[in-house]
Amino acid sequence: MRSMARAATTTDAFNAVAEPRRRQILDLLAGGEEHAVNDLVQRLGLAQPQVSKHLRVLREVGAVDVRDVGRQRLYRLNGQALKPIHDWVSSYAHTWSERFEALDTVLEDLKQSEAAQKEHGHGHQ
Repeated sequence: MRSMARAATTTDAFNAVAEPRRRQILDLLAGGEEHAVNDLVQRLGLAQPQVSKHLRVLREVGAVDVRDVGRQRLYRLNGQALKPIHDWVSSYAHTWSERFEALDTVLEDLKQSEAAQKEHGHGHQ
């Protein structure tokens, strides 16, 4: 049963990034620079085995690439693997834009109403 849950995590970018520590790793790699495991360990304040475990999951879904340089393994972000997440979230962008525009309208109406009250002396005590 455990292998099924692990398989779901390691084959799906959504599940892989659901874990907050893995998102932190992706955030650190988002600058485009390569980072060694020890650098990530230091920046995250986690134990090396934990960081390595998270990197393995991210590597298995393709979200990070790794290359060996001497005795170091350097990790970098592979944004293409996160494209399904981007595409899914983007499908909601239009709805969010409409709602934010509606909210802007309500806020503007409130500001105008407040300004009108002050003009007519209702806002002063």
